[in-house]
Amino acid sequence: MGGPGDPPEGTPEGAPGGAEDEYRSVVFDESFVRAARLQESSARERVSDHAPAVRRRPPLRRGITRQATVLLLLLAVAFGTAVFMGFRHPYGAAPVKRSTEPLRMSVVPLAPRGPVPGGPDARTLYARSPAAGFAVGLAGMPLPPSQPTAHFSDSQVLAALDTARKYVLHSALDPDVLTGRQVRPVRALIAADQLDQFDRSMDAPAADGRHAPTGWMVRFDPARTALADDDIRTRGALKVTETDPTTLQVVADGTFVYAVRAAGTEGKTPVSLFTVRRELTFRFDRDTLRIGQTRLTVSSTEAGPLSCAADTGAYLRPLLAGEHAKAGGPPGTDPYGTGAAALCGTLADTAQPRV
Repeated sequence: MGGPGDPPEGTPEGAPGGAEDEYRSVVFDESFVRAARLQESSARERVSDHAPAVRRRPPLRRGITRQATVLLLLLAVAFGTAVFMGFRHPYGAAPVKRSTEPLRMSVVPLAPRGPVPGGPDARTLYARSPAAGFAVGLAGMPLPPSQPTAHFSDSQVLAALDTARKYVLHSALDPDVLTGRQVRPVRALIAADQLDQFDRSMDAPAADGRHAPTGWMVRFDPARTALADDDIRTRGALKVTETDPTTLQVVADGTFVYAVRAAGTEGKTPVSLFTVRRELTFRFDRDTLRIGQTRLTVSSTEAGPLSCAADTGAYLRPLLAGEHAKAGGPPGTDPYGTGAAALCGTLADTAQPRV
């Protein structure tokens, strides 16, 4: 029997606690209905088309969804990339190993016939010398018009010329380098495979045609020589050619005139001129062009007034105003050795200022 408050027939099925409660956990959502294989025909379909009460639905198309397609494509690309990178060095392709070409250098002293002329100041001497029309500093070696070559673009040719010109600036016009206080500005422009030769030249100078600091740069013995004027007179030119499909060559040919005096005697001793003629050959490939460095392959220097007997490997030691070249020729050459031949020349009188 029901309780005092229950209907006589019991709780209706639709009311809470009725027969429906035992099926309350079964939920037929829309996806479940759509997935059913049987579908009941509507009343209109049964009347108009005499359709059966139920009909079998066509099977669902279970194709790959768009998201799944995108995911598979990403997986395929990732797998292909991993396979491709597996055949390569993890840090990129190994660079082509090049044979290191050492710098070949020569320094030829030019000895004067008589005493070195001098004057009270640099400006007067410059005006009375062949350098009277020279420009000051790097203005005397302007960049030529750059044109592309068969295998190098205009920007690459310009980069080669600019790096060669920077080398000229730091190796022949920088007062800190000229007076022996610095070598870093020059070293920073040398390609990595020539640094051992450069460092050995600085640490253990030798007159062997390979390891003379004066082959890399112009520098004076600071204990003996000082610059009387930082405005160095310059005249020169740059020429660029393509030697092969992977190499650009730049030749820098210039004359540099320095006003010098004895070290520690500023304003007390006369000034004299010292002239250096340098021809430098630079090589560039795409790697050195990209990082702004070069390989210096040939360095030819003629400088005077110098004494033929002077050691010009580590420093240039100019003959100063009033001095004469020492008697005797250059140091002896051993034909059985591997060192460079000792050379010396005579400085023409016309190369000296008129005083």
